[in-house]
Amino acid sequence: MNDKSPTSTTTDAGAPVASDEHSLTIGADGPIVLNDHYLIEQMANFNRERIPERQPHAKGGGAFGHFQVTQDVSRYTKAAVFQPGSKTETLIRFSTVAGEQGSPDTWRDPRGFSLKFYTSEGIYDLVGNNTPVFFIRDPLKFQHFIRSQKRRADNGLRDHDMQWDFWTLSPESAHQVTWLMGDRGIPKSWRHMDGFSSHTYMWVNAQGAKFWVKYHFKTDQGVDFLTQAEADRLAGVDGDYHRRDLSNSIKKGDFPRWTLKMQIMPFEAAKTYRFNPFDLTKIWPHKDYPLIEVGKLTLDRNVTDFHTEIEQAAFEPNNLVPGIGLSPDKMLLARGFAYSDAHRARLGVNYKQIPVNRPK
Repeated sequence: MNDKSPTSTTTDAGAPVASDEHSLTIGADGPIVLNDHYLIEQMANFNRERIPERQPHAKGGGAFGHFQVTQDVSRYTKAAVFQPGSKTETLIRFSTVAGEQGSPDTWRDPRGFSLKFYTSEGIYDLVGNNTPVFFIRDPLKFQHFIRSQKRRADNGLRDHDMQWDFWTLSPESAHQVTWLMGDRGIPKSWRHMDGFSSHTYMWVNAQGAKFWVKYHFKTDQGVDFLTQAEADRLAGVDGDYHRRDLSNSIKKGDFPRWTLKMQIMPFEAAKTYRFNPFDLTKIWPHKDYPLIEVGKLTLDRNVTDFHTEIEQAAFEPNNLVPGIGLSPDKMLLARGFAYSDAHRARLGVNYKQIPVNRPK
């Protein structure tokens, strides 16, 4: 045997174990002994190896890649990640909102589009969706909204009446409902959908000048979608259709790409704009604030441990870097607390020490 090859299974502490098939017993068929610490370690690990799924956005997948700046936007932000020529490693996670871990990828639902930039100044997280707006503008409604999209408390079933009761009693949701119920409501794949910050953020340049901005990741593959009939068929044939598509596409070298384009509003313009530019249920018309190209996002590496690199990946809007800040958007400000608190509850207080969440 090669001297460098492992000769046996080891404990978590690295010590070799006599067997990975037989417990330590008194005699061949006798009782198991309490000092079989390897058996106890295996059983204890098994009981704890699953973690709570995310409350919304439980079902998803993702990949690693990089973001390459292609245009000079240094007059708008001093953030190192967006400086000319900058190339930054990234992690992305796509997801559905309402479905649980085992739910089909092709349900009609918004899709999460969450990016982690491993910048030279620390972690920058951008937590968005495949839509430029959202159903509500006040975070006090968020808990009620998510519950309305999940399962009834009495029978454990999803309920269309419960969903539509929330939407019709919250008229500000109409804009997002038209996205959800339109063609783009079921993307053909994660590769064939755009990603948006949805929220308004602040950019600050080296001179201290401030700007309000919105992020638009435009898919280079082209926007494409599934019909309801196609999506229903796929839900029965392959519940992991989108997850499998992304993994296979990267494996064969067909790397998905998006072009980042920004809408940028001068700081003072927000005070007199014709509607509240921080309202998450509204878009900024492109004729007022046209898209400005910034760079390219490319996904080129599949994860190697789904649990530690996707399930334990923690995205949070409060992970900001110099040159990027929040806005008065009520939903965004609430997410700045809610996301990090969700990670503490789900992953433990040391979640930022998990390798996928550490700064480089």
